[in-house]
Amino acid sequence: MNIKNKIKQKIIDLLYSIEDINHNKAVSKIKRNTKGNLKIYKNTSLDIDPSSKLVIDEGYLEINKKWTNNDPFPSVFVLRENAEILVRKSFSIYSGSKIYVNKDAKLILGSGYINNNFNLSCFKQIEIGHDVAISENVCIRDTDNHKILNSSQEPTMPIKIGNHVWIGMNATILKGVTIGDGAIIAAGALVNKDVPPKCLVGGVPASLIRENVEWK
Repeated sequence: MNIKNKIKQKIIDLLYSIEDINHNKAVSKIKRNTKGNLKIYKNTSLDIDPSSKLVIDEGYLEINKKWTNNDPFPSVFVLRENAEILVRKSFSIYSGSKIYVNKDAKLILGSGYINNNFNLSCFKQIEIGHDVAISENVCIRDTDNHKILNSSQEPTMPIKIGNHVWIGMNATILKGVTIGDGAIIAAGALVNKDVPPKCLVGGVPASLIRENVEWK
């Protein structure tokens, strides 16, 4: 390695060291106000208001987890004023995710995992149950962010996802939806109304495909 390349490598190593220090400081600051085992992997953009609260009853919460050490994709983790996250057991959220829990909103996580490129915007309340599997590129939003004039429909309504629910890749879950225990949401589905327990739904908008389904 020539002198030019050695200098270049030292600069890269220094930048990585600074990044590691800043990341560790930010995570340590969050952990001081957090009850439970919190693991935030590197390359996560953090915006945590001091008034927010993160409580883990048991187990752990992992943010920006990687399937491989070479995974370069960052995540965004935002808790606004008086936002709250409650984790019942253990939950893992993989890389490329964007999680926004906005002012006075509450996110409840049971147990399970969410795969890469997840997009969650919580403005009121989103509850996800136990033993839940959420695939890549899923979007969950409890608000329209805008209100249609001369409409009685509320722009923001809570979402509840039951236990042992499987949500396929590229699915979108919209405001006011309750998904029953054991349900399956097909890939690419847009869910804008309630899904009964143990039902498979799919399509845009999602409709019933099969009843009494089971999965493992």
